[in-house]
Amino acid sequence: MTNAILAGLMLGGMYALTAMGLTLQYGVARIMNLSYGEFLIAAAFASYWLFTGWALSPFLGLAFVVPLAFVASFIVYRVLLTPLVNRARNRDALEVDSILATFGLTFIIQGAMLSMFGGAYHSYSFLAFPVELLGTTIAANRLAALAVAVLLGAMLYLALTKTRIGTAIRAVAVDPSAAQLVAIDVPRISALTFALGGALVAAAGVLVSTFLTFNASSGVVFTMKALIIVVMGGVGNILGCLIAGLALGLSESLVATLVDPGLTLAVNFALFLAVLLIKPAGLFGRAAR
Repeated sequence: MTNAILAGLMLGGMYALTAMGLTLQYGVARIMNLSYGEFLIAAAFASYWLFTGWALSPFLGLAFVVPLAFVASFIVYRVLLTPLVNRARNRDALEVDSILATFGLTFIIQGAMLSMFGGAYHSYSFLAFPVELLGTTIAANRLAALAVAVLLGAMLYLALTKTRIGTAIRAVAVDPSAAQLVAIDVPRISALTFALGGALVAAAGVLVSTFLTFNASSGVVFTMKALIIVVMGGVGNILGCLIAGLALGLSESLVATLVDPGLTLAVNFALFLAVLLIKPAGLFGRAAR
């Protein structure tokens, strides 16, 4: 049981970090990014290439991959999504347009990765030794990835709550029209937030690559789970994202350990539906009026 709980907490922490970028992109920029998981897998391949080709630690590789993902996401927003934002009559119309645009982007990124790395699964050995913790054995790479994920999550929370730009991001998430009335540049904040979401998912991709196998077609799984966590926690709510991610990770680990590993996906959706039945806006979301 202890092993299952610790494994669930580690898995949930990674899920939460993975979904934080999407909750920013959707909650602030109002972009439903269906190519989100492809950015994670692209970052995982970048970390794999840096480690196997240049012997660069994944944690040092974050210093290269994360800024590159930030710039790439900013360019995607400016080139592909800004025209959609400008022509959308309202935020609902923007959501529909962004779903179609990023759905197409999914196949572009996936096709590029397939041509470069093929369809085989990839992995590499990093900190692959056991560590004793609370009477159970845990892989050191999972523990290290969780520590970095917690650090990144704490930095994001402090940035959103203690800085002027974080206050501006939260204001745009609540009401972009009112934010413009207090001299907040909403298009600029939306672009920066979308890019920040891309940087976060790239960080998650680097960390996930240290202990999971992956291939060029794995992105859809991460997109699906990130969407579940975002909706469960409440769109745009970082704390809700954390709690929903931990709940999902713990449920998966406990069911896989005590019942049957084949039921983890069913439990994910059962938990998701239960939350929506009780609180349709998510655990910490606010219903639209």
